Amino acid sequence: MAAREPRDDRMHAETGPADGGPAEAASFIAEAVAELAQLSQRHRLDMLTHLLKMVRLEADDVVRRQLKPGRF
Repeated sequence: MAAREPRDDRMHAETGPADGGPAEAASFIAEAVAELAQLSQRHRLDMLTHLLKMVRLEADDVVRRQLKPGRF
């Protein structure tokens, strides 16, 4: 059996040239979590709905901080 090449599956903290950066990632997360919150609310999963809404608030806050005027 041949030896396998070592792989590094960990995500890197740095963003690459094709990556939209933290604001775009947070915006995507906010949208995805909003849909999940609606689903959990429809099924009366109250605690899960609450937690997902909190995640959306945090993601929206990250977007606002990243897009603040005067920020480079």
